[in-house]
Amino acid sequence: MLKLNIKNETSRLRAVVLGTAESNGPTPKVEDCYDPKSIEHVIAGTYPKEVDMVKEMEAVAAVFKKYDVKVYRPEVIKDCNQIFSRDIAFVIEDKIIRANILPNREEEVEAIRYLWNQIENEDRIILPEECHVEGGDVMPWNDYIFIGTYSGDDYSDYITARTNMDAVIAIQELFPEKTVKAFELRKSNTNAKENALHLDCCFQPIGTDKAILHKNGFLVESEYEWLFNFFGKENVFEITKEEMYNMNSNIFSISEDIIISEQNFTRLNTWLHEQGFTVEEVPYAQIAKQEGLLRCSTMPLIRD
Repeated sequence: MLKLNIKNETSRLRAVVLGTAESNGPTPKVEDCYDPKSIEHVIAGTYPKEVDMVKEMEAVAAVFKKYDVKVYRPEVIKDCNQIFSRDIAFVIEDKIIRANILPNREEEVEAIRYLWNQIENEDRIILPEECHVEGGDVMPWNDYIFIGTYSGDDYSDYITARTNMDAVIAIQELFPEKTVKAFELRKSNTNAKENALHLDCCFQPIGTDKAILHKNGFLVESEYEWLFNFFGKENVFEITKEEMYNMNSNIFSISEDIIISEQNFTRLNTWLHEQGFTVEEVPYAQIAKQEGLLRCSTMPLIRD
């Protein structure tokens, strides 16, 4: 059996699910896209090609191999986008929680069934149907669980609203000893620069006490201020709207001092080096066109 352990975003990684870009299918139609950025690229004729995305994901797999991380991949489903493994399930402590995702993505969950079956029955959690949640919105951070949400009355109008308050409450009930802190995110179906698809599109903790933040991703200024003060001014790297659009907060920690980042994130990567991090730079600009990056395409299972 597989013994899961995830307490935060940065402890030394031992096992992870990395999505796959194999058999990704043809370029989707506009009406089949899940987010405004994909729509932009479909219309512009710049939607990423499978061969390029496979190459990008293999570069990440190679970094995991270098650091001796056990990598699981989803079973390949023909003509299905399976890159974003963070969307389908996530781990907190020793529990795996199945995401209640967009209904037409059900088969993505089936592709990791072999893994699900290796986990003790009592550690597999399926939330009630009314709880909508995706892993990109959920961040375990030691005694806290940070969750991105949207509670507007127009929730159902947004295909970009992925996690609701029912899920926030359910997660608090599952982990009563933790402080669950929810943050309202800015949503847009049409403008990628005004849309925080998930919490990890505008925030990510790194190291032991630092964070990457984008203010405009948060709907409520006081919630953003709370996070900013929690980490402290000297520990926060603020990203611009353009950098958020390019997914600069969606990097991935292998440990408290090793980070996988996109090679074009010049300003961020320079700062990370200055802070003493080892930065493993990979090409991921094609995958970024689908409004997801390194954190979105990985689902950690075991950290020390």
